[in-house]
Amino acid sequence: MINANLLNPIRDHLIQEQETLAVAESVTSGLLQFMFSQVDEASRFYEGGITVYNLQQKIRQLAVDPVHARQTNCVSEKVAEQMAKHVARLFGSNWGIGITGYASPVPEGNNKVYAYLAIAHGKEICYKGRLEAPEENAMAANQNYYAKSALTKLLMCLEQVVS
Repeated sequence: MINANLLNPIRDHLIQEQETLAVAESVTSGLLQFMFSQVDEASRFYEGGITVYNLQQKIRQLAVDPVHARQTNCVSEKVAEQMAKHVARLFGSNWGIGITGYASPVPEGNNKVYAYLAIAHGKEICYKGRLEAPEENAMAANQNYYAKSALTKLLMCLEQVVS
């Protein structure tokens, strides 16, 4: 579950640049928070995170637009962006990750398995996009897939900012 090949370079970059990270999760249900907490020297770069699993908490805790959230069942690119930006502000971090979606087929998601991921650096969005999970996977496997994808995209963003 812990992917040192992704987590260690993220840690190294953030510590070297003296930057910090916070995470807002829904579909991964705390998995990213767990992963970051397992990295050596996590307290030097990882500020913390929040798991918000329903519409009301996304609105209350992460200032997600309530009208849009209701229209999309809180699963959209815009919601992921708002989550990423607000969690960075909430924790006073340089970077924020927001991820929301479906890890198993449900009627609200048209029985599709997908997530939206956004990564904020300051007030700017470094990455935003839709992640497609293999539908035949079990829920936990899809959550792992999303978490690994988020780490991969974060590392890409970190490398772009330095370049």
